[in-house]
Parts: sequence; C-alpha cells; structure tokens
Amino acid sequence: MFGLIPKEEKFFVMFQEMAKNIVAGAVALKDMLDNFSDPQKSQRLIKDIEHNGDLQTHELIKKLNKSFITPFDREDIYALASALDDIIDIIDTSTQHIIVYHIDRITPEARELGFIILKACQTVEKAISILEKHPKHISDYCVEINSLENEADRVRADAISRLFVEEKDPIRLIKWKEIYENLELVTDQCEDVANILETIVVKNA
Repeated sequence: MFGLIPKEEKFFVMFQEMAKNIVAGAVALKDMLDNFSDPQKSQRLIKDIEHNGDLQTHELIKKLNKSFITPFDREDIYALASALDDIIDIIDTSTQHIIVYHIDRITPEARELGFIILKACQTVEKAISILEKHPKHISDYCVEINSLENEADRVRADAISRLFVEEKDPIRLIKWKEIYENLELVTDQCEDVANILETIVVKNA
C-alpha cells in the first residue's frame, strides 16, 4: 500500500514511538492504581511520559510541515498524531485528579479500568506497528479496541451506579464519578485512533 513512498519518510517510525510512549503511560497508570503506595511519584512519572508525548507530537508535526511527500494524506497524519497525543493527555489528567482530590484508596472498579486501558493501549501499539507493511490486518485490532471500549463503558456505568447507591458522602461521589469518567475516556480516545486508522487504510487501499 505504501511501497512507493520514499524511505527517508519516517512517519511510521515516529507513530510507533508515540504508541510505545502511550503504553508506557498506561503501564504507569495501572501500577499507580494497583499499588497506590506513592501516588505523587507515579503522577510525576506519568507527567514526564506525557511531556515526552508532547515533544514527539511536536517533532512529527514539524516534520509534516517540512515534508513534500507524505505516506498518506496530511490531514490524516495530523489527525492520527493528535489522537495519539490525546490518549496520554487523558491518562495524565486522570492521575492529576486522583492527586488533587486527595484520594486515599483505589476502588476495584478503578483498577479494572486501569487493566482495560493498558490492554487498549497495547492494542493501539500493535495496530500502529503494522500500519506500514500489513495494513489489511489493522481491522482485527480495531475490533478488539472497540470491544475493550465497550467493556470500559460497562465498568464505568456499573461503578457510577454503585456510587449512587452506596456512597453517602456527596463530595466523594462527585470526585469518583469524574475519575471513572476520565478513565473510561482513555478507551474512547483509543477507539478514536482505531477509527482514524481504519479510515487511512480504506483511503489508501
């Protein structure tokens, strides 16, 4: 599909580096939620990963602006880069809220969302890794990402429903409702990446 593109174009490699950074952020998030021994330290690590993601996005956009020939449409390159960057941004936002809201313990539902987020981010990385040479197989990963998003949506809905039944402190209810929604939003963004990838494949088939 992309066989005639000059080899000096490194967009595929740059996308792969962004995807690896996203997985690193998801791993750090899951570790924070599973252990919660030093949440401030975990959040600082995730902030560093998010900052690295910003630098990666900046470099890719700079290269895009300087490139005469690109492997696929410029608007799709920009959309994919922005959507990937949004994943790590939302992971960072989720952990910031946990710190700012002075959360003292993590719920089982939050840990389950952390597990689903990691699986979704790992699947995004797998899809990105085959974009250049095996794009026809991307749809399989996109289906998996969609399934994980649906699972995260179910966990979020169940968690919020339980909050309204069991939580007596309205402030704590508001805090956790927002945390659950932010965590689920990470998988929504992974699904956005999957949709963009499928569009790229269809347009370049």
